Amino acid sequence: MSDWTQISGGVTAPKGYRAAGIIAGLKPSGLPDLALIVSEVDAIAAGVFTTSHVRAACVDYCREQLQAKPTARAILCNAGQANAATGLPGIIDAQESAQLIAQALNISSDLVLLASTGVIGQRIKMDALRSGIPRLVESASETGSAAAAKAIATTDLVTKSVALETMIGDRPVRIGGIAKGSGMIHPNMATMLAFVTCDAAVSPQLWQQMLSRAADQSFNQVTVDGDTSTNDSLIALANGQSRTPAITEMGAEAEKLEAMLTKVCTDLAKAIARDGEGATCLIEVRVTGASHNEAARRVARTIAGSSLVKSAIFGRDPNWGRIAGAAGRAGVPFNQEELQIRLGDLLLLKNGQPQAFDRQAASQYLKQQADASIGSPADPSTGNGATQSIDHPVVISVGVGTGSGHGMAWGCDLSYDYVKINAEYTT
Repeated sequence: MSDWTQISGGVTAPKGYRAAGIIAGLKPSGLPDLALIVSEVDAIAAGVFTTSHVRAACVDYCREQLQAKPTARAILCNAGQANAATGLPGIIDAQESAQLIAQALNISSDLVLLASTGVIGQRIKMDALRSGIPRLVESASETGSAAAAKAIATTDLVTKSVALETMIGDRPVRIGGIAKGSGMIHPNMATMLAFVTCDAAVSPQLWQQMLSRAADQSFNQVTVDGDTSTNDSLIALANGQSRTPAITEMGAEAEKLEAMLTKVCTDLAKAIARDGEGATCLIEVRVTGASHNEAARRVARTIAGSSLVKSAIFGRDPNWGRIAGAAGRAGVPFNQEELQIRLGDLLLLKNGQPQAFDRQAASQYLKQQADASIGSPADPSTGNGATQSIDHPVVISVGVGTGSGHGMAWGCDLSYDYVKINAEYTT
């Protein structure tokens, strides 16, 4: 039984946060495109960012800010233009964005963190951003998380939001998060934007360590299409407004908080994988028996990212040979005579040998899981109404030996629509 309870509210569920999302005119679609998350007080800030050598201006800006001072009050995110590969003008735009939101909030610009998403090579439409910031700040509220989640989306069909609560001592502590991501999703800081808020008091070094470990088990374990983005950013704030004693070192309370942080990140990561461009279902790969956990996670990532596996799942084809092939090329040594593969509850391979199984039942399992995860369709004019479930994944279980290492990864199937969406992305 978990030590937390799921609650509503996203990034504004923890105490001391407001959020907003507005239509500023950055996106040609006319959908919400400018988001703000703000803490009432200075918050400890941590971040994990893309490892790509081609980075957006906001990524370098945030890295420099956090290295100088792990404290923030606000996160500003624009959607529509990635502001990546835009040179010095893009850097100047990012710096001005921080200054504008800082002036509107009456805070120092070094307390502002930035994120951008959209088309690479396009600078932020600064005129639209300048005119939108006063409205953005004015609309920020303790119920603004849903609006912010809509405003950071691009090709997403659904918004991604989660909030959890636990007790530390005799006081409630909450962590909330929102994320965006649908295409260009692959580990190396999984391609997405995610913003997490917490009302516990945590030391800067420990909060960064917690976030990095949580990212390794969640966002770095999802893949949609094998492409890493220029803008990947996971930013987490902890403002201490729960009034619990400061957590400064690992122990029972720190472990409890980190477990909840990891759960928030994992749920958001799974939601991103489920919403992969053109996807019809979520794939969850579970690997056991490896020599250590990172080896197991590597095998799981390779299987989840295999185009052949993903295509077979889309075709409802229980082709275990593709799963075995992906496991074998993961770069993790194992004895193939110990390889075991299950699809749901169906045993397909045992001790490296094919097992007799009901192919029709296996195919039906794939269809049922896809059908169970489909909710109501999106209304493209508002971004409202779409729902997708992360509770009904296609589960692939792989054993590679007798070691204690275990790991999980998440992906989605590869459909015809993925090619159509990305063939027409800028046109």
